[in-house]
Amino acid sequence: MVGVDAAGRHGWVGVLVDDGGVVGARTGALAEIVAWAEPVDVVGVDIPIGDVPGGVRRAEAAARAFVGPRAASIFSPPPLDVLAAPYAEANAALAARGAPRLSRQAWSLGPKMLEAADLAAGDDRVHEVHPEVTFRELAGAPLPWSKKSWNGLMLRRRLLAGAGLALPDELPGADGVPADDVVDATAVAWSARRIAAGTARTFPDPPEEAGGRLVAIWC
Repeated sequence: MVGVDAAGRHGWVGVLVDDGGVVGARTGALAEIVAWAEPVDVVGVDIPIGDVPGGVRRAEAAARAFVGPRAASIFSPPPLDVLAAPYAEANAALAARGAPRLSRQAWSLGPKMLEAADLAAGDDRVHEVHPEVTFRELAGAPLPWSKKSWNGLMLRRRLLAGAGLALPDELPGADGVPADDVVDATAVAWSARRIAAGTARTFPDPPEEAGGRLVAIWC
């Protein structure tokens, strides 16, 4: 299984895992990472995947309630059809529908959301996973520290090690990638492993369905 997280100038970072632990890492475009990881049963991606009629997904509200103090890390995605437009035009289109405006942060994720949507449209192995939801599941309680803090990063690394995904001090293929992105991708891979085993949870439960896909955050 492979878990993939957005990684700034590197594009995406993917962490490949098997039943024995972490196998390796790779950066690049989403399709490149999947090709590198083959064969895999599940591809977990940390990005919203899937619109629903009316535009308001139940996944975010359910996931925020679950993670508690880290709820701000879960943003509500805009409809895919506005993401290719410039920022002002995207917000004008949303205003015409009576929908909330986009923050610049949410709009800046548009290219990656479109990239993931394109991959998911032709590959039913692709599932949406959110690292903070995964870490909340791993910990069995809300996490007290942000992943950007030393305490928070080390806690997340310990949680992964306890789940059989110990990250080595040096990980070829992830050179230059921010540490929290590598940790997040590994968490996504843990959830991908659970999806493959049929033991994953979904938010909401049951998932919504739109366009022939189940729309949910998996962990």
